[in-house]
Amino acid sequence: MPTRPTSSIDESAETAASIDVPLAVDLDGTLVRSDLSIESTLEFVRRNPLNLVSCGAWLLRGKAALKHEVAARVGMDVARLPYDDRVVDWLRGSARRRVLCTASDREIAEAVAAHIGGFDTVLASDGERNLAGANKARTLVERYGERGFDYAGNARPDLEVWKHARRAIVVNASAGLAAEAAAVSEVERILPREDGGLRVWFKALRPHQWLKNLLVFLPMLAAHELFQPGALVLSLLAFLSFGLCASGVYVLNDLLDLEADRNHPRKRLRPFACGALPLTSALIAAPLLALAAFALAWRIDPLFALVLLTYYAITLAYSFGLKRIAMLDTVALAMLYTTRIVAGAAAVRVPLSFWLLAFSMFLFMSLALVKRYIELHSLLERGGSKTDGRGYDVDDLSLIQSLGGASGYIAVLVLALYINSSASEALYRHPQVLWLLCPLLLYWISRVWLKAHRGLMHDDPVVFALTDYVSRIVLALCAAVVAAAI
Repeated sequence: MPTRPTSSIDESAETAASIDVPLAVDLDGTLVRSDLSIESTLEFVRRNPLNLVSCGAWLLRGKAALKHEVAARVGMDVARLPYDDRVVDWLRGSARRRVLCTASDREIAEAVAAHIGGFDTVLASDGERNLAGANKARTLVERYGERGFDYAGNARPDLEVWKHARRAIVVNASAGLAAEAAAVSEVERILPREDGGLRVWFKALRPHQWLKNLLVFLPMLAAHELFQPGALVLSLLAFLSFGLCASGVYVLNDLLDLEADRNHPRKRLRPFACGALPLTSALIAAPLLALAAFALAWRIDPLFALVLLTYYAITLAYSFGLKRIAMLDTVALAMLYTTRIVAGAAAVRVPLSFWLLAFSMFLFMSLALVKRYIELHSLLERGGSKTDGRGYDVDDLSLIQSLGGASGYIAVLVLALYINSSASEALYRHPQVLWLLCPLLLYWISRVWLKAHRGLMHDDPVVFALTDYVSRIVLALCAAVVAAAI
């Protein structure tokens, strides 16, 4: 069939005949750059992982039943959804009869239709019939007749609808799918997929956050094993394994935090929150990254794999609930940082140092509290009072600041006690030189909290520590002090 594809929708193309033909518009992936059935299910499971059992039981009754039961229990903020502005502008400027026709549950579809406005009819799954593919086509034909409607869609199941539509509007689809649509219907418009690609996936996987995993090298350095090739290779593999695992966790965490991220001034631009990447891809990527991480971890050492599994379990607990419990969330973050050090020791098979563990726990507790302080400070500047999905409000700022500063200074105290212990004498010829580390660390911790207090820190504090030029100078001086003490 002939096609007249364009890259944008021009209302002037609507003829008088077209205005009399109803326009059916798909919701998931077309009007909205997301899948609302997946979103609502993820939110339901996030609230309580045991809800997965209920989802399985409802799914036995069919997809429509699952969608209906979940939608009845999960409220969705439709105002914050990642709408495709091209489609929304077109609909709002059109004089045609508009039909929102979607496989999402009716409760969600009607909320979206009310928010966008201008829809004459809403056709959606109703708990008994899943309005997708052939079912959607049959419903539209029954209402408007064969070739009696135009249809805007984005996915392969929409081919069943385009077979019976007068014209097809292809939105956010691949070139291959657009060609298949042209084979079964006259294509009126093509709105090509935006964003996506390796650059967006790179952003989603957040490899810059892998800097945190440099902590796995610390046990090797503390044990003076840097120039042992075997230890260095094992540490590098451990770093890669933690990186893969962390990226999988970031993807999963983004899936579970979609609504909260959309309410955040910067996080709303994350690829899954803004709809730049499909949720189905994330559901595949998260477990694949985790499997790759654990396969590599097992090759390194079973004990290392066990520590990585512990790290993964803590991150899951953090994602599903601990992040919403005030103070327990920061303890969990401190444990995650410290677990990297434990994993590094397991990878190179060196004994764990009590001093190193105590020092890291207090230091990273301070940095975790910095992270929360930054979020609350930003919220206060925006005029908010309580964090979305967290257990804090702006009145907690002074408490968090005092606890964070105290924890950082206790880390310096632990370092001082270590320097004065027999453990340092066994590893260093001039342990007294290590005392220079104390003022350097005191300065750095104080500076971090000062910048946070002034609202000048916007990054994760651990990433900040590795990228800030003053921090790098302090790190270089610390390395020089350690070298002089050996």
